[in-house]
Amino acid sequence: MAKEKACLNCRAIHSEAKCPKCGESPASDSFKGRVYIFDHENSEVAYHMKIKENGEFAIKAK
Repeated sequence: MAKEKACLNCRAIHSEAKCPKCGESPASDSFKGRVYIFDHENSEVAYHMKIKENGEFAIKAK
C-alpha cells in the first residue's frame, strides 16, 4: 500500500502522484490530524477550513 500524503494546496489526503481533488502535485508526508467531510455545504468545519468538496482532509500539512 502506498504511503498517504496531504496535498499542500487543498490538504486532501491521498496516495497518488497528483491530488485527485485539485490536480496539484506538491504533497507532504508530514501532516497532522484528519477530518472527514460528508456534507461540505452544511458543515461548519468545512466552512472554517475553506473546504468545498467532500472527502478526507488533513487538519494541518507542512
